[in-house]
Amino acid sequence: MVDDDDYTHDVDEPRYREIKDIQPNELHNALDKLSLLGDDLYLHLQAVNLGVVDNFMNQLELDLRSKMYDDDKPLELMHLVSALSQMWIFSAYELMRTWRGRAGKMITWAENGGLKAKLQVYEEHQGYDHFGRLHRAEQIKRVLNDPAIIDRVKVDLKRTKMAFMRLEALRIILAKHEIAKVKNSVALAPGYARIDRYSGSMNYELENGQYSMGYVSRRDVADDIRAFLTNEVPSDEDLKDFEAYMRGPRQLE
Repeated sequence: MVDDDDYTHDVDEPRYREIKDIQPNELHNALDKLSLLGDDLYLHLQAVNLGVVDNFMNQLELDLRSKMYDDDKPLELMHLVSALSQMWIFSAYELMRTWRGRAGKMITWAENGGLKAKLQVYEEHQGYDHFGRLHRAEQIKRVLNDPAIIDRVKVDLKRTKMAFMRLEALRIILAKHEIAKVKNSVALAPGYARIDRYSGSMNYELENGQYSMGYVSRRDVADDIRAFLTNEVPSDEDLKDFEAYMRGPRQLE
């Protein structure tokens, strides 16, 4: 569902950068700089794809922003942007989830002395060249040769955690019609979208089962990713507070 009613934001400066100021490769470059992502061919290709579609969406959203107050509503464009926005959000979530899971395993293997054993597993001949397994083996070799990579992975996981928690909450509302980490929950209005008047991007309401946490647009998610390169690393206390905020005051039973 799409709603083009606008609402105001109390901001002194523009909420978003102009599209002309965003470099076409910004998003996938930010992803590629994450440890264990950019050096994996197949995760890199997913990052490139995500960036290509983001560039396409930016132009569609810009067009929608310019037409949203026309007497003849651009209904076909609105529905196209709405549909593609959800698909892009799902793809962004899956890439980040996959990377975070793989990074977490690499940390565990490094800390429990299991890297060499995993290397042997991935290098075991399959009767043919299994390129995916060989890429995983090469990553393990790099970690064995440079243990400091693990420290960089830990920093990158912390640097991206808040953005990922917000993306995860949005994805669960849109895809599962539930609220993240709330048992037996039902999302208020899953898939309901409003057009952000500043960007033309689709806005979705985040909730935690107790109260609304405001709106998040597809553009917000993309900008979160682009900011990975410049984000400060949050403290453990900051992360704990943010998790509590996302969780809300209590869980539904």
